[in-house]
Amino acid sequence: MRTCIHALKYEGRKQLAEPLGCLLAEAYTSYNLRTDIVLPVPLHTTRLQERGYNQSALLAAVCARQLGIVYRDDLIIRQRPTRPQVGLSLQERSRNVTGAFQSTCIFTTGAFAKRRILIIDDVCTTGSTIEACANALFAAGAHSIWGLVLARPDTG
Repeated sequence: MRTCIHALKYEGRKQLAEPLGCLLAEAYTSYNLRTDIVLPVPLHTTRLQERGYNQSALLAAVCARQLGIVYRDDLIIRQRPTRPQVGLSLQERSRNVTGAFQSTCIFTTGAFAKRRILIIDDVCTTGSTIEACANALFAAGAHSIWGLVLARPDTG
């Protein structure tokens, strides 16, 4: 899994999003989740320009299509660049992403009321990124938020 995620994220192997996104859809089903909207963890525009694509967006789009759930990539933005989370401590990771995400103005008008949202990311180490995204969505009125990732560290 590590090799596949690395190839998708850093080597431009975007075709891996299809089978990996299908794995996310299978996990969603096996956990019996129920959501209305699927969205990716957004990249800051600077990182998006550097990489050329958002790997989480590719995964989320495949997952949403497999599940027949609405996919949106315009609900939250990463309003400031953040350092890569790799190599940061738990506290540094949390500080790094605190306040980094903001709901887009189109959805601050109550359109989130009663919405159940699924946030997709490739890897979750501490949960800080998904939590920061969730905070922005809850502030905009989301009812419930779930996070789904391909991998997390083995805690032993």
